[in-house]
Parts: sequence; structure tokens; C-alpha cells
Amino acid sequence: MITLGIIEDQAAIREALCQYLGAQPEFSCVLCAASHEEFMASLPGLVVLPTLILSDIGLPGRSGIEGLALLRQALPEAEVLMLSVYTDAARVVEALREGAIGYLEKTTPLPLLKEHLLQVAAGGSPMSPSVARHVIRLFRPAPAAPAAGLTAREQDIVRGIEDGLSYKLIADRLHLSLDTVRSHIRQVYRKLHVNSKAEIMAKARQRSLLPW
Repeated sequence: MITLGIIEDQAAIREALCQYLGAQPEFSCVLCAASHEEFMASLPGLVVLPTLILSDIGLPGRSGIEGLALLRQALPEAEVLMLSVYTDAARVVEALREGAIGYLEKTTPLPLLKEHLLQVAAGGSPMSPSVARHVIRLFRPAPAAPAAGLTAREQDIVRGIEDGLSYKLIADRLHLSLDTVRSHIRQVYRKLHVNSKAEIMAKARQRSLLPW
């Protein structure tokens, strides 16, 4: 059971997230708050703390990005996944630098959002395709030297990430199971010493590990 915390200021969206995700057998919604301040103030009263937090960015008071450091300090074992209407590269990169594990558009359908949350629990860092495309454009260099360090299959998966595909779509493209793709992603993270899709691309290009 994944204990889930949600920070979302729009009541209708917050209630939809809490009701849908709370009804899923994989999740237990232990805290749903309208602001970062409310979320932090409610933590001491919880019997069970959240291990996964879904947070909006445009919040009243402290923004979702501003609150990341405090969340990491209060809940060092928890992962924070951003859910926002903002998809500009600068804001995404700032969130990732502050410790977010992934970044999704607020228009993400609820079933797909559930899949992304499960990806985080399995060690992944989900990112909406349009968000990934914005971030990847920041790291486009001149053509690099032949790949070294990643296997051919791992390079195929990194290409899928560059194309903005979800893990499921990468699995479909390569005719692999979703679990196999996640296993390869973990190996790429380990080899490149990274924790997110954006870091994969930056590190790979810096070290000339990719052939494009």
C-alpha cells in the first residue's frame, strides 16, 4: 500500500484526485491539503506519513517548488511528483533541481496519473511527453561520439525518453513488457548516476554516451 499525500488548491480537482486515487487498491490517501502550509501543519497529526506526494505548483502562499525543500526535510523518504498547468522548461528544470521526482501536466487523465504514480513507486521518474520535449531541447548538443557504457537496448529506451514517450509507449515501441522497460530504466539511472529523465539526457550528452 502506497501512502499518498496531495496538495492542490482547486477544490474540485483536489476532491477528484483524493476520491479516485483513494479508491485504488494500491493507494491510501492519508492527507489532502489546499496549500503547502496546510499540508505541513497537518503532518504532526498523522498516524501514517505519506511516502508519495502529488503537488501542484501554483498554490496560494508558498508555491509547490518553494515548498520542495521543506517537504524533503520533513519527509526525507517521500518522493514528490509535480502536477501543474505550467510546462515551460525553466520551471520544470527548477522543480527537478529542487528535488521533484517527476513532472506531469494537470490535464493528465486519472488512469494515466495512477500509472505514473506507480512508476514513481517502482523507481521511475515520469514526465509528460510535452514536458520532456521542452526539457530535452535544453540539452541538444552537436553530434556526439559513438555510445559507450549503455547497451543497445538501453540506448533504445533513452531514445524513447527523448521522443517524449511514456514507459508504456516505449514498451509498445520495443515490444517489451512494462516491467522490462522499468528494469532497463533503473540500469540507465545506475550507470549514469541520475534520478530523472532530464538528468539522463544531460548526463548522456555530456559524456558522449549517445550517438545522436
